[in-house]
Amino acid sequence: MLARITEPDVGRYLLRDEDEVVVDEVRRHWIVYVLPVAELLLAFVLMFVGTFVIEPADPGGWLVLVGLGLSLHAAWVTVRERRECFVVTNMRVFRLHGVLSTHRATMPLHRILDITVDKPIAGRILGYGHLTFESAAQDQGLRDIRYVGRPDERDLKIQRVVQVGGLRGPRPNQR
Repeated sequence: MLARITEPDVGRYLLRDEDEVVVDEVRRHWIVYVLPVAELLLAFVLMFVGTFVIEPADPGGWLVLVGLGLSLHAAWVTVRERRECFVVTNMRVFRLHGVLSTHRATMPLHRILDITVDKPIAGRILGYGHLTFESAAQDQGLRDIRYVGRPDERDLKIQRVVQVGGLRGPRPNQR
């Protein structure tokens, strides 16, 4: 039951009749969970202080309520980040996200003109980056994919799928 809430169902969006297969399923890098974990720790401290440290005569109940609110927010952000998924298939790339409702943006591989890999200094140290897709379309639903683990490998994998699919023209003759 918990997996239904936290895991997007990628298989239901595949074109099985067209022999579409998943080449790579990219989840968010662990760095996106640091802030919710810090929020949760702060919430526990607030609830502990509000329950056990403050004298019963003093109104410490508001600390428990703030801690509960922080806990709920941390849980929401965690589920939201967990449901973010970027999928590369042999035909297209698509992104799924959303908690209460699911949003899906799709781009056929032949429409990808350029992929920009951006790795901030923290990303270079911790192994994440951001991918930006350029296509012929002016307004697109699939442009920025943020906090991707091992972004250089992901970029190469997409480039290989495009090349193997013959979507960039024939390979030059090798001699």
